[in-house]
Amino acid sequence: MSDAVIELQNVWKIFGDRSLEAMQAIESRGLGKPEVLEEFACVVGIANCSFSVARGEIFCVMGLSGSGKSTMVRHLNRLIEPTAGKISVLGKDMLSLSSSALREMRARHLGMVFQHMALLPHRTVRDNVGFPLQIRGEPKSKRWEISQKCLSMVNLDGYEDRFPRELSGGMQQRVGLARALASDPEVLLMDEPFSALDPLIRRQLQEQFMGLSAELNKTTVFITHDLDEAIRIGNRIAIMKDGRIVQIGTPEEIVTNPADDYVRDFVDGISKLKLVFAHSIMEDISSYKPAANENLQQSPRTHHGTDLDQLIDIATTTDQPIVIQSDEGNDVGVINKTTLLKGIQGGKA
Repeated sequence: MSDAVIELQNVWKIFGDRSLEAMQAIESRGLGKPEVLEEFACVVGIANCSFSVARGEIFCVMGLSGSGKSTMVRHLNRLIEPTAGKISVLGKDMLSLSSSALREMRARHLGMVFQHMALLPHRTVRDNVGFPLQIRGEPKSKRWEISQKCLSMVNLDGYEDRFPRELSGGMQQRVGLARALASDPEVLLMDEPFSALDPLIRRQLQEQFMGLSAELNKTTVFITHDLDEAIRIGNRIAIMKDGRIVQIGTPEEIVTNPADDYVRDFVDGISKLKLVFAHSIMEDISSYKPAANENLQQSPRTHHGTDLDQLIDIATTTDQPIVIQSDEGNDVGVINKTTLLKGIQGGKA
């Protein structure tokens, strides 16, 4: 991927005293996770994982509990050391950084938001947000100025002098996000930040985060166990199982082309109306043969990025097929009633 900010290549993490022996056995004998546990008393946390994240992208890593997703994200800032593989962030080889260089990288370029925010209970909201800047040695005036700006971003004006115990769970999560933004990191690492919140508050924070991400152009790795959340906020999604990445793709690709039965079970109940687009189900206009009662000159036209929900609205207004246009306004495809029904049913014609 061009302009990649994060790159993982064949990363393994094996927990246990005999992890190096286990890694050698995996490479030489092809042992699986159960065999590694039985023979070496080691647990395979992540297995041969590779991906890249482009600048400004929200890359969601999704899986059930124990799938390895939180272990994965902690490798990016070296809270966990890999057993094997390569990790590059912002063009730097993370595994070659000295302790001081790693601290500098975390302080200035990497922000992390956890599910449990671990706000300092004896510090005010303002001081919690400014804490990363204090560690960097910034003067108090600058810390307060930046804290105020970040609190405004997350709609917490007026709460600067409150203590964490005086805030709701959603407000505490906003403080955590503001704290991560305070050091103006280029990369955000978010480990299930909204999963403990009520559905309505969770949705509000998702919307706020997406808006901030677009405004600030942050590159984000977002961990979640909720496919609805991943589909809603992710530009691309990686689905993990037993420490391995099963599939990487856009929400549309994941929903319409699941890689295996595991992914298929995940997406089975997901509505496709907002996830499948005209370009995926249209028939090429050059090969389309209109029926006797069809006249493409009289057909409504719409962009190739129009989703199924919008296509249904258009189809209810006409007896003609819908002509699909490119970004340049050229006619490139056709969707008739049959094609649309197939798209609704299965995501593909």
